[in-house]
Amino acid sequence: MTTETFDTIIIGGGLSGLYCAHLLAAANRSFMVLEARERLGGRILSPEHQGFHTDLGPSWYWPAIQPRMVRLIQTLGLRGYPQFETGLGRFQSFTGDVRTVQGYATQPASWRLCGGMHALVESLGKTIPGNAIRLNHPVCEIEKHPSGAQVSVGDLEAEPRPRFHARHVILALPPRLAAATILFTPELSHHLTQAMLKIGTWMAGQAKFYAVYESPFWRQAGLSGQAFSERGPLGEIHDGSSPESNPCGLTGFVGIPAVQRSRKEQLTKAILQQLALLFGDPASRPAAFFYQDWATERFTATPYDQPPMHQHPHYRPPADKAAIWDGTVLFAGTETASEQGGYLEGALVTAEQAIERLQA
Repeated sequence: MTTETFDTIIIGGGLSGLYCAHLLAAANRSFMVLEARERLGGRILSPEHQGFHTDLGPSWYWPAIQPRMVRLIQTLGLRGYPQFETGLGRFQSFTGDVRTVQGYATQPASWRLCGGMHALVESLGKTIPGNAIRLNHPVCEIEKHPSGAQVSVGDLEAEPRPRFHARHVILALPPRLAAATILFTPELSHHLTQAMLKIGTWMAGQAKFYAVYESPFWRQAGLSGQAFSERGPLGEIHDGSSPESNPCGLTGFVGIPAVQRSRKEQLTKAILQQLALLFGDPASRPAAFFYQDWATERFTATPYDQPPMHQHPHYRPPADKAAIWDGTVLFAGTETASEQGGYLEGALVTAEQAIERLQA
């Protein structure tokens, strides 16, 4: 079996990994991106309906506090638009009673991206040489060598498919996922492994929906599309429409734990019934309906991610280590960001830091 050699191997083709690749391509450096899925983007997932890309992963960025996102969007020639929040909201109590409440605007202001967050992935991909990305390449082992590391692709119990050698490896995936699915040789310390496993993967236990309609009938009724429920199955709902008139949508988060989401058909029916209760009968008849349960994604979630995450964690590098093995392996990904961890901005922060360490 031949071993391909590069200066840097990037494990993970989500936003952080792609931004690392974008920066290395601009510096004319030798690298390869290994992505386990058959697509790029990681938790950025934007199914298309009539030219409109819905967001079933990250949906927002905040221009007032996320300068890297703003700069990257401008550099790539993309544009955003403010989250629609004009009008009254709806609230459903745990007993099922629904009432109209005063809506509110988020502070700082939330923005969506034209073309969905998929546009960010697609545009970044165009700045990276096509032969520098390998899809369907799940990494199963990283072995330290005197001149760097050997990276094996495949399943741990089977003969590796390709192998790669690199001076540096960037782990651009959640630390918990890396600790649970990749064999490190020599073994990482118990302290570091436990630190990696304790870092919850943002969104890994969540599920999102997107219902697409021909018209924003809730707006015509004076509603913002914003709703919250103590009963479920949906816990949080927002207007997910395009900045133009069509198509329009309602989107948000399922509010029940992952262990109760096994029957997708019944859950979809319950979601549509709840939408009708909150916004009227037309909400039960979307032109298209999308649903994504991240807890079932093997390249996102582990069994540790099944319990719901009720608060946004305070993220940081595992065991305060930005790199291991004398700088051979570097951490990236939003869960390792001390600044804006869990957000898209955090993914960019850690990518920049990893590349700076490579070039130091």
